[in-house]
Amino acid sequence: MQDVLLHSCCAPCSTAIIEWMMNNGYTPTVFFSNSNIYPLEEYKHRQSELERFLQEKGLPFVEDDYDHTEWLTDMRGLEHEPERGPRCTQCFRFRLLRAARYAKAHGFALFATTLASSRWKDIEQVNAAGQWAAEQVGDLEFWAKNWRKGGLQDRRNELLRQYAFYNQQYCGCEFSQRIKPSLQE
Repeated sequence: MQDVLLHSCCAPCSTAIIEWMMNNGYTPTVFFSNSNIYPLEEYKHRQSELERFLQEKGLPFVEDDYDHTEWLTDMRGLEHEPERGPRCTQCFRFRLLRAARYAKAHGFALFATTLASSRWKDIEQVNAAGQWAAEQVGDLEFWAKNWRKGGLQDRRNELLRQYAFYNQQYCGCEFSQRIKPSLQE
């Protein structure tokens, strides 16, 4: 079994990935680093849904510090950018750099993110941010797998229904609530 740090945005995006990892020789430690999520009640709701699933699977959960003020500072000047634009790139970098730093500090050689599983996100944008974060800390590999392929999207939807997860309709930040995404799939 190979250990991997899995940055997770929410339970619906994570379940099929976690299941796949466990069935394919990986032991994920799930890292919840999502200072972008607003309001705090939304953050707590997503966190609790993820923890509910992980407890059943017996997997470790690590919660990063929630610092929405720091995240807003990092997004300054990008508030009106469209979804899948420069604000999203910076947001992915913010969160994945925190994941990369945690992975490096705790002896992980590999990290991944569930962000690339969401149809609301540009997979190339997410993977570029993950590669960038790995380069910033050095001696760490970002796993840029397409988590939408190989039946994982269908399995995600099955698990969503099976566990009756809360399934949010926006990425989490207050800016994404205002600006409708343009899906290019």
